Amino acid sequence: MKPMHKLASAALLSAAIAGSIAPAQAEEKSWRMATPWSGGPWLERDAQDFADHVTELSDGEINLQVFPGGTLGSALKVTETVESGVAQVSHNYLAYDYGKDPTAALLAGHSSGLTPEEFMLWMYQGGGAKLYEEFRMEEFGVVAFPCSILGTEIFLHSNKKVQTLEDFKGLRLRTSGAWAEIASRLGASTVVMAGSDIYTALERGVIDAAEWGSPEMNKPTGFQNVAKYVIVPGVHQSGGVLECQINKDAWAELNDQQKNVMREAAKLTVFDSWLAASYSDLEAYRELEEGPNEIVRLDPAFVEKIYDETEAWENEKAKDNDWFAKVLESQRKFKKDMESWPQYRLTIGKSED
Repeated sequence: MKPMHKLASAALLSAAIAGSIAPAQAEEKSWRMATPWSGGPWLERDAQDFADHVTELSDGEINLQVFPGGTLGSALKVTETVESGVAQVSHNYLAYDYGKDPTAALLAGHSSGLTPEEFMLWMYQGGGAKLYEEFRMEEFGVVAFPCSILGTEIFLHSNKKVQTLEDFKGLRLRTSGAWAEIASRLGASTVVMAGSDIYTALERGVIDAAEWGSPEMNKPTGFQNVAKYVIVPGVHQSGGVLECQINKDAWAELNDQQKNVMREAAKLTVFDSWLAASYSDLEAYRELEEGPNEIVRLDPAFVEKIYDETEAWENEKAKDNDWFAKVLESQRKFKKDMESWPQYRLTIGKSED
C-alpha cells in the first residue's frame, strides 16, 4: 500500500492536470446574433429557438445573444454585419440580398417555387442545403444554412377584387424582390416600401394591395382591417426558408463537433418552425374566414399564367448567372421527381370537390 501522502499528491496532481485541461475543452463562446426582425415569431420564436438549441446541444460551450433588427447594423444588411464580424451569427432572410444575386430568390422561395414541405425534402435529401452553403460562402463570404421554414403566403390583402389576369393589370401593388419583377411583367404597378408603411398606404389608398407573409405573420399587421379582400392561394411565395449565418473566422474557431452542433441546431429549428408556424397559420386563417373580409380564390387560368411567366423569368436569369442555373436545375429535377407524390399520398386537409 502506498503511503497516504503519496496518494494525496497523486490526487492533487491529477486534479491540477484536469483543471488545466478543462478550460480548454469547455471554453465558452458568447456570440452576438443579428436579425432583421423587430419582433414577432421570427425573432421571439425562431431565432431564439436556434440560440437555445445551440446552447443545449453544445452543453453550454456556445451561447448566442439575440438582437432585434437595427441594433447591430442595418436591418436589411445583416449579411454585411456578419461578414464584417460585428455579429458572429445571424438569423436572416437570404432574399434581402436579391439585388446582389437573383439566385437568392430560388434559395429563399419565389413564385411557383417549392412548398414548405418540398423545401425541407429538397434541402435535406435533394442536395439543396449543400448548394445553399456553397453559394453563400462563394458569393458572400459567410457560412449559412437553412434555419426556419416559411409557410405559404396570402397572395394579397387588397381593396380591389383580384381573380383574373385582367384584374391584376394596373394594380398598385406593394411587393419586393423577384415577385416585383414578375408581377410587373404581368401588368401590375409595383411599389417597394417598408413593412411599417403598408398599413397606412392601404388605409389611405396609396396602394391597392400588398403581399407580406403567411396568415400567422399577417394577423398582427391589421391589414385585414383596412383591405376588404383576402386573395389566395399565395402562388407568388408558395414556401421558403430563413437562414442562420456565421462569420467565417468565427466558424474557423469551431471544432468539427461544434460545427455539427450548429448545423443540427439549425435543422432542428427548421422542423420546430414548420410545426409551430403551420399550426398557427390554421388559427389565423380561420379568423380571416370567420371575419368580415371576403376570401377570393385566384382563377386557375391566372395561376397558370403566373407559372408560365415565372418559368420565362427563370430561363432568362439562368442564361447570365451560373449559380442561378445550377440551383434552378437542381430544383426542377426535384420537382420532376415529386410528380408521383399525389399518386400515393393523400391530400392534407379537406380536398376540394
